[in-house]
Amino acid sequence: MATRRGYPTASDQAVIAEQSPPAALGARNLGLGSVDVELLLSGHRFVTVGVPHALVLATIAVVAAALVILGWRHRGTPTPWRLSRVLAVVFAAILLFNEVYWLFFGPSEIKYSLPLQLCDLAAIAAVWALWSHSPTAFALTYFWGLTLTTQALLSPELTGPGFPSLRFLSFFGLHSSAVLAAIYLTWGVGLRPDWRSYRVAVLATICWGVVMFAFDQVTATNYGFLDTKPQVTSLLDVLGPWPWYLLVEVLLGAAVWALITWPWVRQRAPSTPDASAPWARL
Repeated sequence: MATRRGYPTASDQAVIAEQSPPAALGARNLGLGSVDVELLLSGHRFVTVGVPHALVLATIAVVAAALVILGWRHRGTPTPWRLSRVLAVVFAAILLFNEVYWLFFGPSEIKYSLPLQLCDLAAIAAVWALWSHSPTAFALTYFWGLTLTTQALLSPELTGPGFPSLRFLSFFGLHSSAVLAAIYLTWGVGLRPDWRSYRVAVLATICWGVVMFAFDQVTATNYGFLDTKPQVTSLLDVLGPWPWYLLVEVLLGAAVWALITWPWVRQRAPSTPDASAPWARL
């Protein structure tokens, strides 16, 4: 149930470069020809836990803290709702930018360009949750955003050019939106997960996994890393070989999600929006 969109590995890039002359690649396959335009512009490849990566993580932490403080201080007023809608529009724009990049400037092959990873779905759920404060959307944003998407931010499968390339900006823009939305809605607005939220997230994830596994087999893709592990170091490396790491991942994910649900249920905090948002019922 990894969350990162498939990025072309070095071997993939070499094969594509051999099969497609640079002139035929055009803007659609930017960065995959014999001359990596984005790499030339950025001047370097992305390095996990390098300076740009660390600065991005620090920026996300600062923005998250600011959102929580702003939402908490104005809780009970219209301000958190208005800020939620502003964030929904901003994150929707980031989502649109990401999809435009992958459809027209990124790798055009089906194994890279479709928004089928859980990180994509988490970003969509985040926009929905911010706009409506829907319990269902919040459940997906909370569990996917705080665990799976966070894992992608910490160990990104980003083998291309670093900052300020479009690939770098699209990756961290998309992933940070789900994490920031989950943090703001939980600690800023005051929405809370409960066992219904837990069941919704587990069921939705299992259904996604079944569909994606079948899709991967039919199309020879690897969405969700259900067919093989990512090229970069990740948590999956310590969960055993395929297919056993899939089972361990499900059991471990369910246990972790239960642990981050139990404290809220124990406090008997409300898990639904307040009466000032009558449209938020789904």
